[in-house]
Amino acid sequence: MLDKLNPLNAQAQGTDAADLEKVAPAADLPDPEYVKKATKAAVEFESFFIQNMLHQMRESAKTLAPDDSPAKDPVNSDMLDMADKLLAGHMAGQRAFGVADAILKQLLPHGLNKG
Repeated sequence: MLDKLNPLNAQAQGTDAADLEKVAPAADLPDPEYVKKATKAAVEFESFFIQNMLHQMRESAKTLAPDDSPAKDPVNSDMLDMADKLLAGHMAGQRAFGVADAILKQLLPHGLNKG
C-alpha cells in the first residue's frame, strides 16, 4: 500500500492525485505536477552525479596506469563515456546512491517521500 503512495514509484505506477490525498490533507498536498517534476529533476541530478563520479574514476585510473596500459588508449574513450552515461542513468533510475531521495526529502512533505 505504501509503495503505491510513494511519489518515487508513482511515476512508474501511474499514481494519481486521489492516491496522494490519502497520504496528506489537501491543504498540505503539493501539486501532482510539482511532485512529478521534482522527482524527474532529482533523478536526473543523481544521474549527472553518478556519471561525473564514473568519469573522474576513469580519469584517475588513466593517470595511475603505466604508459603502455590499454587504459591510456584514447581510441575507446567516447564509447566509454557513452557507457558511463547509460550506466549512470540506469543506476539513478534505481535510486542506487540515494541522492534523489535526499533531494526529494527536502522538497516534498514528509508523507510523500521515503524519509
